[in-house]
Amino acid sequence: MKLFLLFSMALLALNVDAKPDTKVYELRVYHCHEGKRDDLIARFQNHTTRIFEKHGMTNVAYWLPTSPDMKNDLIYMLSYPSMEARQAAWKAFSADPEWQKVAADSQKDGKIVAAVDSKFLKMEPELTKKLKLKAKSPERTFELRSYYCLPGRYPNIVARFRDHTRDIFETHGIENIAYWGTIEKENTQPHLVYIIAHESEAAAKTSWDAFRADPVWKKAQKASEEDGKIVEKVVSIMMEPLPFSKLK
Repeated sequence: MKLFLLFSMALLALNVDAKPDTKVYELRVYHCHEGKRDDLIARFQNHTTRIFEKHGMTNVAYWLPTSPDMKNDLIYMLSYPSMEARQAAWKAFSADPEWQKVAADSQKDGKIVAAVDSKFLKMEPELTKKLKLKAKSPERTFELRSYYCLPGRYPNIVARFRDHTRDIFETHGIENIAYWGTIEKENTQPHLVYIIAHESEAAAKTSWDAFRADPVWKKAQKASEEDGKIVEKVVSIMMEPLPFSKLK
């Protein structure tokens, strides 16, 4: 009987681990006024992240893009149990007297944020089951990549990553972190958003050069596009984690 109970508990644990991540993720890009990014970083580190958590938001990661073209930007990701929970959390956050005071005090010398871009994501279950928020030492360089597919081709990019690309990445030192599909309006095709990690930007270049020259990759790409091209556009952003990011 004891052996049966242990076996049942093991099966239960396996089933729990196998359940896909159903949370709603939000990827936010803050475009700061010139010279104000340090003020935004301080506000997040000293106040905002804690107030987010108070209202049921999970701080996933915070990054600074490394491109000079994005020197005034900060990228971060939150997660919520559902879209309804997200809306309720932001409403409560915006009305929180503590947050209102923090926002007012931080902007006495002028507004910090000029514009905000936001997109909602759901974990792509065929590519990622769970996002593990474990800080790693030494810190890594992250790459945020968005693949915009041609009409009707989103399932093809998911299949190619599932069956080939992720494994080939790992052979070239590219670490798979997580893959999401964007949440779009009904009858609108999502695009694939994913995060990978490298030892450094220099290592990233070496890995990508080796990946693109890999005959295994070339064969997989050619086979996957026998009935037509899949990807219309790729956007890549190299990022470094901030000290208070849970994902490093």
